[in-house]
Amino acid sequence: MSMNIAIDGPAGAGKSTIAKLVAKKKGYIYVDTGAMYRAMALYLHRIGIDPSEVEGEDPEKAARTKERIGTSCREPDISIEYENGEQIVILNGENVNDLIRSEEVSRMASVSSTHPMVRERLVELQQKLAAKADVVMDGRDIGTVVLPNAPVKVYLTASVEERARRRYEEQKAKGVDCDLETIKADIAQRDHRDMTRETSPLKQADDAVLIDSSDMSIEEVAEEILSLIP
Repeated sequence: MSMNIAIDGPAGAGKSTIAKLVAKKKGYIYVDTGAMYRAMALYLHRIGIDPSEVEGEDPEKAARTKERIGTSCREPDISIEYENGEQIVILNGENVNDLIRSEEVSRMASVSSTHPMVRERLVELQQKLAAKADVVMDGRDIGTVVLPNAPVKVYLTASVEERARRRYEEQKAKGVDCDLETIKADIAQRDHRDMTRETSPLKQADDAVLIDSSDMSIEEVAEEILSLIP
């Protein structure tokens, strides 16, 4: 039986960084759910779906495009593998690592990722992957929706102030001009949006271990999660 580790939490809590580190230490697959959504967006782009039609002024065209997205998202097979320590996103047998970061794919992903049937299909694919491999998966609804039976569940959080500070330092290090208070407000707004959305809202699973990383190092958080693994 495969080992599944589910890590949920708000934006800026360090979920991806921690999940990758835990996966590396255990030799598990880190499942980049965002990359899987991008692979789906690439497929939809390839078959000629125009995301601008969904947000356009023609309601009939928008409805038809949404319906086509819902129907077409059942067609592709998407998975994640590792080759020589590198994550490979597989779309219908093709390595699409170099294709899923384009502007066209980003625009499609911003539209398609909110479609209920796309989310349903990606959850199905993520569960399929987790059923056959030891995985670490992070997101907003992993422990509650995607892997409700995962033997290890973590809700990783940190104060709004600390998450804003981390984001601020990250942006400054990249030479990006930013304002700490604006970042703090953006994070608080995103928390509210994630926690109150109709589909798969962000919340701590009843059996998840709460870890507040506000005053912890990356290694300390990783070691605490590793101690939870049987």
